[in-house]
Amino acid sequence: MGTIPFMRPPDLNEAYQVGDLVEAYCDHDKGDQRVKGWLKGTVVQIDSKLIAVQFRTNVYLTDGWMVPDHILWYPEASTQVRKK
Repeated sequence: MGTIPFMRPPDLNEAYQVGDLVEAYCDHDKGDQRVKGWLKGTVVQIDSKLIAVQFRTNVYLTDGWMVPDHILWYPEASTQVRKK
């Protein structure tokens, strides 16, 4: 099997793994109100530059739209995601 070309080699010591519990800074529901703050979630997918975090509560995009699958994508080096 041939090698696959890439711009930079994959980092085998990635900061996150699928299944990691994290906290992410986002708009979400807390009780009857929508707030912006840290919310617990689970890493469900990782690609070369982004991580996907899924939550158990409603989360919202910056422009106010609710995300139906409860998944937000963050840059891998984002300061708005931290390990739990």
